[in-house]
Amino acid sequence: MKKHLTPEFVKAKEEGRLAPLPEELEPIKEHVFLLVDSVVSDANLPKIENEFSKKSNPLNKGNLHKREFLALWEHINKKAVYAVDFDSDELIQSAINALDRELKVASISYKVVTGEMQSDISAEDLKHTQALKQTESKTEQEQVSIYSSVRYDLIGEIALATKLTRKTIAKILQAISQKTFANFKKNPEEFVRECVRIINEQKAMKVVEHLSYDKQEGSYTLEDIFVPQSYEASRLEEVKKHVYEFLASDSKTETEFAKELDSANEVVVYAKLPSSFFIPTPVGEYNPDWAIAFDEGSVKHIFFVAETKGGISKIQLRKIEEMKIECARRFFEKITSNRVKYDIVDSFDALMKIVK
Repeated sequence: MKKHLTPEFVKAKEEGRLAPLPEELEPIKEHVFLLVDSVVSDANLPKIENEFSKKSNPLNKGNLHKREFLALWEHINKKAVYAVDFDSDELIQSAINALDRELKVASISYKVVTGEMQSDISAEDLKHTQALKQTESKTEQEQVSIYSSVRYDLIGEIALATKLTRKTIAKILQAISQKTFANFKKNPEEFVRECVRIINEQKAMKVVEHLSYDKQEGSYTLEDIFVPQSYEASRLEEVKKHVYEFLASDSKTETEFAKELDSANEVVVYAKLPSSFFIPTPVGEYNPDWAIAFDEGSVKHIFFVAETKGGISKIQLRKIEEMKIECARRFFEKITSNRVKYDIVDSFDALMKIVK
């Protein structure tokens, strides 16, 4: 069956040549034809706006092209590459120390559930409940060595996941304590997984410690990064000094931060940086939160790139995130020759303490 109106129907309707409806439908024929049209087209249906509706977020070109923001952009839009040079023996020793200090592996456990079949349950009730009624459960831990029944290429698996040589991994595993290595017998798969995680963290930390940035030819233009976007309506907050007409907020911290930026006399213009603006780092691309231009003479640092974190502390930041932030510090120091200040803040007041 065809599920669309034929051209003949559309033409006949326009020319008023449709066959008459049954007598009982004649009084409501206008509503009938409206219903027929709505089945194949939403043109006559009311538009329903809700919090999940997409809403356009156009650029505020007046703010985007303010001389203060253009000056800030000229400092931070440079393309760059990083280089790393460190001693592998240094990494090996760091990995050994970290594994002995941090590696914890739980014994393999299993849960035994005891129950009884309910004999008096009807077929209809079975749709809404379980036939087996649990009476007790007990969690047991495997105490015996279980690794001998499965062959593991321990060195090979860790080398592959960490992108280090087999020789390097062998040196690390040979040097860790017997107590640490004994965890392999308890749970081989978790042992491998935790070794990979800890070694990768140590590798990333050593990379960051010995990291340097250099400018590349070329730079990002405003048109590369700042383009009109659409978001769920519930995420958009109307703002005044942003380079977009609205702020697409990711958290309450960001919303409050933007309100303070909008009302502060010292702030001229700011941008919530799109994800297309990022800094290359050895632990992944990093997209800073904010670029802020202050009124010259009102603060010590007129150009600022900020990362907003609610209730920040080094302990709360994940190690990889902490490494990306350290990379960003080095990037802005080198690429902008310290003309742009970068830091993490948890509020507008914290920002002002730094720039003042």
